[in-house]
Amino acid sequence: MKKIVLSILGIFVAVMLAACSGNSVKKEDSNATDSNTTTSSSGTLEKIKQNGVIRIGVFGDKPPFGYIDAKGVNQGYDVYFAKRIAKELFGDENKVEFVLVEAANRVEFLKSDKVDVILANFTKTPQRAEQVDFAAPYMKVALGVVVPSDSNLSSVEELKDKTLILNKGTTADIYFYENYPDIKTLKFDQNTETFAALIDGRGEALSHDNTLLFAWVKENPNFKVAIKELGNQDVIAPAVKKGNDDLRIFIDELIIKLAEEQFFHKAYEETLKVHFSDDIKAEDIVIEGGKF
Repeated sequence: MKKIVLSILGIFVAVMLAACSGNSVKKEDSNATDSNTTTSSSGTLEKIKQNGVIRIGVFGDKPPFGYIDAKGVNQGYDVYFAKRIAKELFGDENKVEFVLVEAANRVEFLKSDKVDVILANFTKTPQRAEQVDFAAPYMKVALGVVVPSDSNLSSVEELKDKTLILNKGTTADIYFYENYPDIKTLKFDQNTETFAALIDGRGEALSHDNTLLFAWVKENPNFKVAIKELGNQDVIAPAVKKGNDDLRIFIDELIIKLAEEQFFHKAYEETLKVHFSDDIKAEDIVIEGGKF
């Protein structure tokens, strides 16, 4: 009789443990669903206002567009615009959280809601527009090629027996992959690594946005821009998560509004001009009111 009672008691305990375990799993599933729901809406304009801060992805190693200065402060043309977005939203330009990104992870950071907006010198392309939504443009750009100052290279055809250095995930990376797949390339994630490789002689040439190269050669006089414009004349634009229409429209309307005060010309004067040679003018780079 005692054995029967113990057996029944054991079964009862086992059933209760199973029931508790089942309830625990259901609760965790419920929490996971709530978390996913919050994440998916975290970049909407309403949610941003509720949070009291906007998260903007910028470069930390691409002067003069986005970089960290000697004091550890975000600086650059994109940062200048990011602060204005925060000021329009909250009345305070400091209500922005800068999130450092690499060229190759800009799309993924939007998709995974790690940022609300990308302002990391992001060239608008048809391929990227399938994955994110672009607002109105605020800068012009094409590709360029930089080489040592004593190099005689002057055309893409002359790269075919040389090593070309590229940043992964950039328009230069895509351009050469699609149009010149036979050219030997050496690729890096970070801009600092890419330019260090050129300085160290690990390649004979480097391709990147021409606006960046114009600034870089001024700081590095042992190099020159051998090809000033390559491929299409493209535009740089803010990007938001696909379908985030309210935030995109807000940025579009802000860019149009800012044209009244020539905002991007002022941004050029304060953040870019000193980095370029005298033959580069604001009109060569900036776009006002989203009109290109």
